[in-house]
Amino acid sequence: MSYLQAIIIGLIQGVTELFPISSLGHSVIIPALFGWRSIVTDEAAKESFYLAFLVGLHVATALALLWFFRQEWVRIIRGFFHTLRTRRVETVDERLAWLLVVATIPAGIMGVLFEHELRVLLAKPVAASALLTVNGLILLAGERLRRRQQVQAVAVAHGLNEQGARRLDTLEYRESGVIGVAQVLALCAGISRSGITMVAGLFRGLDHEDAARFSFLLATPIILAAGVYKLPDLLGANGNHVRGQVLVGSLFAAITAYLSVRFLMRYFKTSTLTPFAVYCLVVGVSTTIYFALTW
Repeated sequence: MSYLQAIIIGLIQGVTELFPISSLGHSVIIPALFGWRSIVTDEAAKESFYLAFLVGLHVATALALLWFFRQEWVRIIRGFFHTLRTRRVETVDERLAWLLVVATIPAGIMGVLFEHELRVLLAKPVAASALLTVNGLILLAGERLRRRQQVQAVAVAHGLNEQGARRLDTLEYRESGVIGVAQVLALCAGISRSGITMVAGLFRGLDHEDAARFSFLLATPIILAAGVYKLPDLLGANGNHVRGQVLVGSLFAAITAYLSVRFLMRYFKTSTLTPFAVYCLVVGVSTTIYFALTW
């Protein structure tokens, strides 16, 4: 892997991990479009230098998220440990801490059990492109469901924010668990982690801003834990000859991830998932056809 390739993939990783368009899918599609066949082939291999490289990028992305939400994370972590002492959940931050714990468990378990098998099976250009198309349909469905009468009824039955949507702190733990289960789909290349969790949040009556905030907070420990779990790949033989590229790519991934989350938290105050759905459908369908004919 060259340093130019590391920079390009790092830039793409920082954007696509947070934009609801699947970083894992783009980590397959973009190298394939550039003709970097060795990288694409290696990602689906049982032992992969490219996976070791992506580990570094994911850690950098998680650190950027952690820094952006640093004040909120201080309150959440403080609230979590306070509940362990008092054995009661009393504040918004304490409740949010446990909502995140509950939502993290399904993806954590499934990631440990099946991440490797799903990567080997689905980290291929045609499969990733087809699933990116599915991701676009999921985003469109989320917007449609958000507007339906029964979704609004869920919100009305709970505390509302200024926009008339359900407040994040009114989520029940089982609902948080459902969002966590939805996040498991992001183990498949082409399905966006942020997209699927936002859609699940919208379905439970959250507005776009709170759905995005919960999605990004939820992504932070998942991405960071996955990176730490896979760290032996980077430090072992798979990381040989790419550690310099990892440092360069991670720097660009961290910068673009920070800028992306900053943009998206403003964007979702007034806008929807629809443009991202259109992007996924156009790119997914066109690249599926292209790779089916040429790859």
